[in-house]
Amino acid sequence: MAGRSGRAALITPDAAKPTPAARVRRFLVRQIEAQALRWRLWAPVAFGGGCATYFALKTEPPMWPLLLAAVVASGVWLAARRVGLRRGWTLPLMLLACFALGVATARLRTEATAAPIAPSMSRPTVIEGWVVDVDSPGAAGPRVVLAPVRIRGLAPEATPVRLRATVRGEAPEPGQAIRLYAILNPPPAPASPGAYDFGRNAFFQRMGGVAFAVGETRPALLPEPPAGLRRAMAVNGMRYDLARRIVERLGPRTGGVAAAMTTGHEAWLDPAEVDRMRDSGLAHILSISGLHMAVVGGFAFVLVRLLVAAWPWLALRVPGKKIAAWGGLIAVGAYLAVSGAPPPAERAAITAAIAFLAVLLDRQAISMHALAVAALVVLALQPEAIVTPGFQMSFAATAALVALVEAWPRRPTEISAPWPILIVQRSGAWLGAAVLASLVAGAATGPFAMQHFNRTAMYGLLANLTVAPISDFVVMPMLALGAVLEPFELGAPFLWLAGQGIGATLAVGGWVAGLPGAVRTVASAPDVALPIAFLGVLFCCLWRGPLRWLGLPFACAVLIWPRPAVPDIWIGEGGTQAAYVHGGKAVVVRPGVRQFALDVWSRRRGLQAVERPGEGWACSRFACAPTGGEGGSVALWWGRRAPSVDQLGALCRAAPVVAIRAEVEEMPPACDQRLVLDAVDWARGGAVELWREGRQGANRWRARWVADARGDRPWSRMAAAPPPG
Repeated sequence: MAGRSGRAALITPDAAKPTPAARVRRFLVRQIEAQALRWRLWAPVAFGGGCATYFALKTEPPMWPLLLAAVVASGVWLAARRVGLRRGWTLPLMLLACFALGVATARLRTEATAAPIAPSMSRPTVIEGWVVDVDSPGAAGPRVVLAPVRIRGLAPEATPVRLRATVRGEAPEPGQAIRLYAILNPPPAPASPGAYDFGRNAFFQRMGGVAFAVGETRPALLPEPPAGLRRAMAVNGMRYDLARRIVERLGPRTGGVAAAMTTGHEAWLDPAEVDRMRDSGLAHILSISGLHMAVVGGFAFVLVRLLVAAWPWLALRVPGKKIAAWGGLIAVGAYLAVSGAPPPAERAAITAAIAFLAVLLDRQAISMHALAVAALVVLALQPEAIVTPGFQMSFAATAALVALVEAWPRRPTEISAPWPILIVQRSGAWLGAAVLASLVAGAATGPFAMQHFNRTAMYGLLANLTVAPISDFVVMPMLALGAVLEPFELGAPFLWLAGQGIGATLAVGGWVAGLPGAVRTVASAPDVALPIAFLGVLFCCLWRGPLRWLGLPFACAVLIWPRPAVPDIWIGEGGTQAAYVHGGKAVVVRPGVRQFALDVWSRRRGLQAVERPGEGWACSRFACAPTGGEGGSVALWWGRRAPSVDQLGALCRAAPVVAIRAEVEEMPPACDQRLVLDAVDWARGGAVELWREGRQGANRWRARWVADARGDRPWSRMAAAPPPG
C-alpha cells in the first residue's frame, strides 16, 4: 500500500478474465436487451399464426370455445400487465392472447361470410341476374361476375350471392340485366391435393358458383336492384368505360396492359404476352398490388408537397407534409375504387394508408412498427389473407426492405463537393441500393414463389432492375394523370407517354423470357416447409442484431426440404383427364383437356407434361386405353353414360387403373384385380394422386384425395343437387 510520500506503487491482483461461458451469456443478454422495443412486433405474427392454424384444421371448430379461449387469454395478459409482472411473463401471455384472437377472428369471419353455394347440376338451367363486373377472360371465353336474381331449380334462399359466368361472344357491360342458359356448378376444387383452392377464395368473396353458358346472352327484365348493388355496378361501369378508352387510345397490346394496371380489367391482355412477363419475373406489374399503391400514393404525396412548397404564402401557414399525406390518402382511396377493390389492392391500400396516417400523427412512416400495425389491421379484416400468396409475398418483401433500411449505414453529407463527383457517388449509391433492394425482396419472396407457383424466373433481378425506373417514374405517374384527365378528353399525352414506357417494359420482358434457362420449375415442398420458411424470414427481419442470421436456414426450408415421392398417376376431378409418370415426365392421356388443372399438378410435382405417344394406345370417342409397348398404367372412360360390361372388361384388361366418369353398377370378372374409380369416388373425393405400393407388377395403390386434403370445411361442402325437372 502506498505511503504518504506517494513513492510506493499500488499493486493489485490481475482482474479475472471472463470465461467463454460468461462471454456468451453477456452477449446473449445484450442481444435480448436490444429487442426492448421489438417484442411487440411479434404480436401480428402470433395473430397470423392463429389465423393460419384455423385454416389448417380439417374440421370446422365450434365457435364458443374459441371465443372463450380468446377472452380468457386476453384477460390474463391484461391482468398480468396491470399488476406489473415482468416481461418474461407478459410477453408469452401477449403472444398466446394474439394467437387465440387470430383463431377466433378467422372463425367469426367465416361465419359472417357464409353464403349459399350452388349445387352441381347435370343439365343446363336458366340464370337471370345483374352483371356486376367483367372478370378476367378464361380459356373458354369472356367471363363476368353476376348477381343472380333467379335460377331455375333453386329456391331464393339457396341462390348464391355472386356467380362467375363464362359467356359466349362479347362480354356484357356492368349494369346490364341478362339471361343465360348455362351449366351451373359449385366453385371448382383444387386440381390436386394441396394445390391452389379457388373454392376457398371464392367463399370469402361470397361467390357461390361458376356457370358456363351454352347459349347466347339475352337481355332480361328484372326488378330494381338494391342500392348497394346499383352503386357497385355504377363504379364498375365507370372502370370498364375508362379501361376501354385507354385501350382505344393505346391499342390492344400496350393498352391492355395499361388498362390492367389502372382498372384491374384484364380482358384485353394477350395470353402470350402474360406468359412472357411471367417467365421474365415481371408479372407482378400486371396485377394491382403494393407496388402500384406505393407509386400512386407516393407520386400524389410528392406532387402535393411540391405544389404547397411552390406557393410561399401557403407554405408558411400550413404543414405541407401533412397536407401531402392527405393527398396521398385520397389518391390511394381513389385508386382502390378505380381498381375494383380486389383483395390484394385492399391489403395494399391499408398498408399505404397506415404509412400516411403515421405522417399525420408525426410518426415515422416507413418503419417496422407501422408495417406491424398494417399487418394486424389486414388480418383482423381479412383473416383468410394469411393463406394467400399475395399477402405472404407482399409482407415478406416489405419487411425485408424495411429491415434493409434499418441496417443501411448513414453516410455523412458531403460539404462543397464538386457536382461531377456528387453525380458519380450518388449514382453508384443509387445503383447499389437498387440492386441490393431487388436481391433482398427477391430472396424474401422466393420461398413463396417456389411453393405456390413452382417456377423461378432466373433473370428476374435483371428484368426488374431494368424496368423499375420506367415503371416507377414514367408508367405509373403518367397512367395516374391520364386516368384522371381522360374523362375530360385531356389524357392523351400522358397516356401516350405511359404507352411508350409499357412498350419498353414488354420489350424487356420478351427479351429476358427468351434467354436460355429463363425459367426453372421447382416442385412444391411438403406443406410444413412454408410456415417454417415464413417464420425464418420474419426472424431475419424482426430480430435486431447478429443473431438474426439464425433464421436464415429456416428461411431456406422450402428450398432445401426433401421432396416427397412423385405419384405414379394423377386423375383429375370427374375422371375426365389423367396423366401417368414415365421417364421423369407426366404423360397426358387426353391432350388439351382440363389443361389448367394438368399444368397446376405437373408443376407442383416438378414434372414436364408431354402428350401420350401416338402408338400403343387405342382411343375412341369416349375412351382411351393402352394397348401395350410403353403403354400406360391408366385407362379412361369420359362418356356421360356408363360403359357396358364388355367395354369395362376391355378397359380393365388394358390397364391396372381404370377411371370411369359415370357410375358403374356391374363389375365384370376382368376387373377383380383392378382399381376401378367411378362417379361415386369423384363426388366424394375430387381429384386423386396414386402411388403404386409393393413389388413391381403388384396392383396395390395408395391414394391421396383432394377432399382428404381440404377436410370438412364450409368452403368444401357441396350443396345437394336439386331433383331433375
